[in-house]
Amino acid sequence: MADARCPASCGELIQGWIAGGEKLISCPIDWYSEVEVSEGEPAADERPLSRRMLQQVIDYFGYQTGDIPPLRIDCRSTIPIAKGLASSTADIAATAIATARFLHRSLDECQLADLCLRLEPTDSTVFRALTLFDHRHGSCHIAHPWLPVLDIVILESADTLTTAAFHSHIGTDPVRQQAEILDRAWQLFQTACRSGSRRKLGEAATLSAAASELFLPKPAFDALLRAVERHDLFGLNVAHSGTVVGLLLDPQRHDPGRLIAELAQSGVLRHYPRQHVTRMVPGGVR
Repeated sequence: MADARCPASCGELIQGWIAGGEKLISCPIDWYSEVEVSEGEPAADERPLSRRMLQQVIDYFGYQTGDIPPLRIDCRSTIPIAKGLASSTADIAATAIATARFLHRSLDECQLADLCLRLEPTDSTVFRALTLFDHRHGSCHIAHPWLPVLDIVILESADTLTTAAFHSHIGTDPVRQQAEILDRAWQLFQTACRSGSRRKLGEAATLSAAASELFLPKPAFDALLRAVERHDLFGLNVAHSGTVVGLLLDPQRHDPGRLIAELAQSGVLRHYPRQHVTRMVPGGVR
């Protein structure tokens, strides 16, 4: 038996047309998909992508049919699906590492990212550092080792949207139109990392979130911006191809309960019936 776990992501810190193509920086959070690989027959409710990943890893290391016994995948995850929380990346990345460990092999971050991309667009939660990543082709990954101390209030909409559905309806033109804004967000993000400024990070995330309103507007977005200003939060971020919103808080200064209560009183939470309080953590599979 071998196991592994991979964090979810509260949408993206920034996402859009950056340096000549679509890229993103995920926002890894303290919420995990945990996968165990063991000998046994597959479960009836097994996730198809996880099985495909397991077989990919077996093939990657050159095993032939009959070299290993039947393997069972058990996935334990409460990460909501199709909301922009990187649930699928968490599942398949954890499956890949658990399978490699079962085989007494190892995969580095770049190998893991490549295997994930063979199955679907992939969040940069597969990297330990905050990483600018070409989530569709893998042609770029630029790591930033700074990890800001942030609490995040996640506002979960009842609506769902898969990444595949988003890309089937939104072409590259609307994304490309926001290139100038995203370049500013990218520059702000790099400044934030160099100076350790959570304020600059929040500005970058808020700028990227506002740009995404062009093609995937979030309910009560303006009201949320006003709440950011009123409470002097660092900013907000969104799932650029999903439905969640994250409010970026200082754990030493901000009270998540008070913020949620005010949003409920103002009527904002009728659009976001579930809320979760979490924190940013390093990415990468444990």
